[in-house]
Amino acid sequence: MSTDASHLRPWQVIIGGIFGLVLTIGLARFAYTPLLPALQMQTGLNDASAGALAAINYAGYMSGALAAAWIDDVRWRHRLYSMGLWLSLLTVAGMALSSWMPAWALWRYLGGLCGATGMLLGAGLVLGWLMRQGRRPELGVHFIGLGLGIVVSAVGVWAVSKIWALWSDQWLAMAAIGLVFFVPAWAWRPPVPPAPAVVSGAQLSNKVSRRWMLTMAGSYFAAGWGFVISATFTVAIVEREPALAGQGALAWALVGLAAMPAVFLWDKVARRWGDTRALLLAFGLQTVSVILPALSGTLAAALGGAIGYGATFIGIVSMTLALVGRRAPQNPGKAMARLTLSYGAAQVIAPVVAGAMAQATGTFKGALWLTAAVMAAGMALLATLPNDTHKPRA
Repeated sequence: MSTDASHLRPWQVIIGGIFGLVLTIGLARFAYTPLLPALQMQTGLNDASAGALAAINYAGYMSGALAAAWIDDVRWRHRLYSMGLWLSLLTVAGMALSSWMPAWALWRYLGGLCGATGMLLGAGLVLGWLMRQGRRPELGVHFIGLGLGIVVSAVGVWAVSKIWALWSDQWLAMAAIGLVFFVPAWAWRPPVPPAPAVVSGAQLSNKVSRRWMLTMAGSYFAAGWGFVISATFTVAIVEREPALAGQGALAWALVGLAAMPAVFLWDKVARRWGDTRALLLAFGLQTVSVILPALSGTLAAALGGAIGYGATFIGIVSMTLALVGRRAPQNPGKAMARLTLSYGAAQVIAPVVAGAMAQATGTFKGALWLTAAVMAAGMALLATLPNDTHKPRA
């Protein structure tokens, strides 16, 4: 399964990684968000069940993160990343084959596993390649795939819904769109290093102190909570407002459009201000973006919240994973995965809580205020991070 790197150019590896994120995150995970309103309307899926399916998807993601946290052999990491590419297409198409809740749960769980392969294994392979090539060890360019994946899911669902009204046809059409990204993502996979890089627990602890890791894990839990609420319910929140019906796809597309250029901006902010201060700014702005739809049901508030969310979650993820990856250069993907367990835990818990709150009250506003409080707590915890990470990077 190894890739011959001799024929691959830098731009091919980078684009391959970007397209891999479009598949494993944009389709296998994020397509659920714009497809959810039709799924609920045509199948009778209620808010609590929708939240449960989202939680199952993130349970799959967390399972993948657990595996990635313990797999040392980079060859196996490459094999699993490769498997996640084609499995992403299968999980999207599989949702159309049945309206049986257990079957949906299985496909959403597998979709979560795919998300972990793209987000952690793929990012680790790309970051390792960048460091071996002597390039700047940042993941801003790579994580364009997150924003592009959101745009593809939003625009794709909007387009296919104009042609096929049936929810199952829409899922199948999105799987077909995924084929466009699968071919280059597969052909240009990040190559396997010449020799497997193995890092022991002792070596990892030398790079990342226990206090630092626990502080980052706590703040990243809060970031995961803020991420998943908007990632799961943005379209549904907009469509619930009578004056905003039909604008859900626009809001979701704006999330992706805001995320794509933001990755470059956050890399520059981190270089100038230092990682911790840049992360604090991103946390604060994302908290504001969460509050906006809770304060007002206007289109401006909805779109402002979507843009703010897209522009900030991408920075939090990119800066956090690159930061921990640089501290464990021998196996960055493994270090990323260990930190991501807290992010994944929030993604399992938050949709269930938000779905239940929305089911009980008929609105998502309470869930949004709770999310803002969790984000504020994470921001306060992040402020206690050891001072060495405040130093600006060269």
